[in-house]
Amino acid sequence: MKITLDHMYVVTGLLLMVFALRSFLDKNNAKRVGTAVFWALYGVTFLFGKIIPDGIIGGMVVLMAVIASCKGLGSGFYGEASKEEKTREARKFGNRLFLPTLIIPVVTFLVAKFTSLGALVGLGLGSIAGLIAVVLLTGNGIGTAVNEGRRLIDAIGWAVILSQFLAALGFLFDKAGVGGVIAQMVSSVVPTGSALATVIAYCVGMAFFTMIMGNAFAAFAVITTGIGIPLVIVMHGANPAIAGVIGMLSGYCGTLMTPMAANFNVVPAALLEMEDKNGVIKAQIATAVPMLCVNIALMYFLAF
Repeated sequence: MKITLDHMYVVTGLLLMVFALRSFLDKNNAKRVGTAVFWALYGVTFLFGKIIPDGIIGGMVVLMAVIASCKGLGSGFYGEASKEEKTREARKFGNRLFLPTLIIPVVTFLVAKFTSLGALVGLGLGSIAGLIAVVLLTGNGIGTAVNEGRRLIDAIGWAVILSQFLAALGFLFDKAGVGGVIAQMVSSVVPTGSALATVIAYCVGMAFFTMIMGNAFAAFAVITTGIGIPLVIVMHGANPAIAGVIGMLSGYCGTLMTPMAANFNVVPAALLEMEDKNGVIKAQIATAVPMLCVNIALMYFLAF
């Protein structure tokens, strides 16, 4: 039997259901019911999303939004080791602790490169391989891994679904014709006869729209439809593969500079208990802006 992305969805859904059950049974979580319902609904979308009618899935998403907006998510007890125990274990294992983390990208690359399963399936298999490695390395059971996973996902909270939500929003924007409107706006202010001008418009547009949407996936459908395909690829004959990849990377430059990308920029500040909640963004701007300029140059010189 060939492993598919659907199998990865099932594994993810089952894990979320375990998180939901443990949250419901966690009496140390004052908001255990809301937390359990939230993760259970999210798990159901992975397990049965293809067979449940779209309207019901939409209602479930709205309910999740209501729970999050009413601050119905909370944290509980995770059996976490003390700081002293963590320090002792870190000294014991040393740099070997990085091994399970390194296994994930290695397995992902090997599966994507040498099989027909695809990178996403490879990422799922790599995560499973990393989990097995950490259990063998530390001697702790699956229960400890589940507790730590639940602790992390509870710390992130609703922001964990932001990437999927915004990607879906970008799809809806594209279907609503927002890309066509953007194309008209760009054509009226940008000298479309210049390949360089359209490249700048595409890359900067990806970064800017990502800053608004909070996610490059959401921006990609809209900006590529409105600028990338008609102006950069069709009008000037750019290589679609090169232009698309660099365009997406330009969007990620915007991700580094916006609080809308909560899972990338706001959550780390909260987990690290930083006084400046925008400290992560401020530190990344010095990388994002030069990277955007480099992307413009790369697309101009490589895509044509």
